Amino acid sequence: MAGNGNVNGEFSFGTTTTRIAGTGTARNGLAKIQTNKKTNGICHDDSTPPVKAQTIDELHSLQKKKSAPTTPIKGTQGSFATISEEELHKQQLQSISASLASLTRETGPNLVKGDPARKSETPKHVSHHHFTPAFNVSDSALKFTHVLYNLSPAELYEQAIKYEKGSFITATGALATLSGAKTGRAPRDKRVVRDETTEDELWWGKGSPNIEMDEHTFLVNRERAVDYLNSLDKVFVNDQFLNWDPENTIKVRIVSARAYHSLFMHNMCIRPTPEELENFGTPDFTIYNAGQFPCNRYTHYMTSSTSIDLNLARREMVILGTQYAGEMKKGLFSVMHYLMPKRQILSLHSGCNIGKDGDVALFFGLSGTGKTTLSTDHNRYLIGDDEHCWSDNGVSNIEGGCYAKCVDLSREKEPDIWNAIKFGTVLENVVFDEHTREVDYTDKSVTENTRASYPIEYIPNAKIPCVGPHPKNVILLACDAFGVLPPVSKLNLAQTMYHFISGYTALVAGTEEGVKEPQATFSACFGAAFIMLHPTKYAAMLAEKMQKHGATGWLVNTGWSGGRYGSGSRIKLPYTRKIIDAIHSGSLLKANFKKTSVFGLEIPTEIEGVPSEILDPVNTWSDKKAYNDTLLKLAGLFKKNFETFTSYKIGKDNKLTEEILAAGPNF
Repeated sequence: MAGNGNVNGEFSFGTTTTRIAGTGTARNGLAKIQTNKKTNGICHDDSTPPVKAQTIDELHSLQKKKSAPTTPIKGTQGSFATISEEELHKQQLQSISASLASLTRETGPNLVKGDPARKSETPKHVSHHHFTPAFNVSDSALKFTHVLYNLSPAELYEQAIKYEKGSFITATGALATLSGAKTGRAPRDKRVVRDETTEDELWWGKGSPNIEMDEHTFLVNRERAVDYLNSLDKVFVNDQFLNWDPENTIKVRIVSARAYHSLFMHNMCIRPTPEELENFGTPDFTIYNAGQFPCNRYTHYMTSSTSIDLNLARREMVILGTQYAGEMKKGLFSVMHYLMPKRQILSLHSGCNIGKDGDVALFFGLSGTGKTTLSTDHNRYLIGDDEHCWSDNGVSNIEGGCYAKCVDLSREKEPDIWNAIKFGTVLENVVFDEHTREVDYTDKSVTENTRASYPIEYIPNAKIPCVGPHPKNVILLACDAFGVLPPVSKLNLAQTMYHFISGYTALVAGTEEGVKEPQATFSACFGAAFIMLHPTKYAAMLAEKMQKHGATGWLVNTGWSGGRYGSGSRIKLPYTRKIIDAIHSGSLLKANFKKTSVFGLEIPTEIEGVPSEILDPVNTWSDKKAYNDTLLKLAGLFKKNFETFTSYKIGKDNKLTEEILAAGPNF
């Protein structure tokens, strides 16, 4: 070893020679390693002047740049040009204060922006609005309620993980959270105010999802929700849009107590740009989500501690006693089912995609019919998976996101949904590994109704903006476990209306051993829980738009063939895909058709890639008498279900009603 005091020393390990910079020797006789600053500038120097901050808090304040607290979906950025930031904040706070106004005590709470936990952000000024209370001022007027306004997903993650028990980041970056005791919608606790206007406009009575309440009871529940929200140190406020059609956009405001609810609605509604937010103004509809707080069960019309209340005249919705986020999504869908038909726009519970040549298809179907699977097609663009409008401009998605079921989700079966579960996605009520945070989608310990909510742009073939031309095909999906409906039938307009109003599917009854009898399910317009008007009104609008724009109706059975469940077999998915492809391409329209008995359906005699014998279900049953008996049984179930709608007359001289009835099974 050479250690002669030169700048460069050498030492060797075995055959390796290493050259180091050093002087002197350290322990074990090794040369000391020093870094000498080279004067010729070859040695890189990372030293910089120390930071200006005097405290850790100051240092942290340097970390963050100011920006508009919005998450635009378009590529626009920048500050608000036409109005000062202070003035804009003042206007927003005044608008939110008006939304949160108590009806009996004060005009509204004292609102300030920002998280109360961040002391450094305590406001220097308060918006100046003076109130003249109607009665005594409540304590909530003596405190400030902090408004967390249109936070980004990253900010909402921080809020959820800090303050909401049961919030975790999963291995893929999604936010896993819990909706509390309620893990699904509570349709029996949903109420609609029956007043002079809605008395005649809405569908009430047998079969209707609209359970009435009066204005006074709504205001009692509203006061309870607003008082609860005003008592909190902070509330989350989302100002967003519904409907991608720019001419028919609805402005919505969601006031909630949980970061989870704010992130969910951030995903599910359409996200505004800073410019759109600047001109947002007064919302068209407001949700007060006080879901952690129960309703008063002694209040008139209440049957449990949960109440979801819609007041269409006030354009408000109140949620008490349930934290399930789906109530907000579906509540707004119900509102759209009321507001859009007033503009001669049809609201639809459907999937929607568009081909590369601009051909649009609508997919209707209840749970288990394959609506999601068949409308997700890598050869076509997705306009939306659940809620749409059909106006004179074409079709448009109502939402800005997707709310997918997660039970038994796998990468192989649903790759698009699987890959969409990443940062920004909300995972509701899923079970995950404590250490790795890997989600087990087969585990139903919390609920079978596990869900993922994510922005639609997380789907790679989503069409942004989510609009398209008029549909060419309207596809009604049924999973017929009786095994008597054809794999595909072409429908005339009256038949399309009949089957649209019926909203049929049949699934296997329960999971008990030995139970093989299928159960028929009927849901008017394929979404009975959310419609507001009589089903025949939506059906008449659908027929009118189909006729005007030349769309064809199809009934596709994704269920059983060759016998009912237990004796037949499920129609193979590749065959159904071939049928759907033939509908999209237009080749199925050119096929030869023949008419079936009882239901009077037009069925094709051949389709490329599909065995011809399965196209007529009678061919696949070895026991022809059993086929005929089962066919008549199903026809009877259709007739019985349709009795609910026969009393409602539409069209001049009721001809339209008679025409729809005649399009049903005839035996």
